[in-house]
Amino acid sequence: MSYLELSHVQKSFGIVKVVHDFNMSIEEGEFVSFLGPSGCGKTTVLRMIAGFESVTGGTITIGGINQNGLKPNKRNIGMVFQAYALFPNMTVAENVAFGLKVAGASKAEIEDRVKEMLALISLGHLADRYPYQMSGGQQQRVALARALANKPKVLLLDEPLSALDAKIRVSLREEIRAIQRKLGITTIFVTHDQEEALSISDRIVVMNAGIADQIGTPSDIYNRPSTRFVAGFVGTLNILEAKVENRAAGTVRLGSRSVNIPPSHLNGSGDGAAITVALRPEALSLSRSPSSDVALDGRVTSVNFLGSVIRTRMDVEGQQISFDMFNNPGLQPPQIGEMATAHFKASDVLVIPN
Repeated sequence: MSYLELSHVQKSFGIVKVVHDFNMSIEEGEFVSFLGPSGCGKTTVLRMIAGFESVTGGTITIGGINQNGLKPNKRNIGMVFQAYALFPNMTVAENVAFGLKVAGASKAEIEDRVKEMLALISLGHLADRYPYQMSGGQQQRVALARALANKPKVLLLDEPLSALDAKIRVSLREEIRAIQRKLGITTIFVTHDQEEALSISDRIVVMNAGIADQIGTPSDIYNRPSTRFVAGFVGTLNILEAKVENRAAGTVRLGSRSVNIPPSHLNGSGDGAAITVALRPEALSLSRSPSSDVALDGRVTSVNFLGSVIRTRMDVEGQQISFDMFNNPGLQPPQIGEMATAHFKASDVLVIPN
């Protein structure tokens, strides 16, 4: 049995159902991210695990123990919030010690554990400071140390980085992941940021309107989206309309071009069926490689400089596609209005379920 089990979990507020039949098994020590837009139900699931919201239907178990009837303080769960939630009248050390004092730990135990936690987050030198004397990133580190001080079974993080600037977010998410690996604690991380989820997770749950649309590794979620929502939400995709010419051969028609893709990609669509296909921008290139077996001609409509990458958009028989190329100061990017040819491998074509 998995360490954390969510079985047919549902949540309704009055007549509004916000979580529908949510099922997931999480292994001990696993780092799982709940990814989705605002209002999709990801924080509600997190709050049900913590005990801040009651379960309308289904069960939540941790280590084989049903959590449904337990109060939050009886679940031994650590939680880090978006808004730090530090006590402003307490020092860093006192904030970290708070949960230990409530639990009745001895003075010696508290001192040792606080030192250990502050060393873990590299803030031992700031033990006597107050929250207002610290940066946002430092405050969030303290909130993390406080959540871990009581040695919880599960760590829950509810968009803990969203209030921080971009550079601090990247460094702190890497630090959180390193600490999680070191402690081996089962962790659920809620975010709406795709890059965050893809970069630090063992598995990702992509949520949409209260439903887990897809659960998988970052590679599965990005490279093999199983629903139209996941395909559109995670990363950037070129969406193209096509028609199946020969299912057995895997031949589809993109505009005036016939393209052979692996027949298994067609998901059972028969001859003549209208389908939606997709390509990641990085799968296309202006340069033809030995493995590139498809070429599409079009007129360049925009060129966007994104630092290390230049994203070019072109019109192909009325359909828009984008492709990425690395920024090379020695090469002239395509110009708006020019004709260009984009090359790609047929195996990179995704068929999106309708």
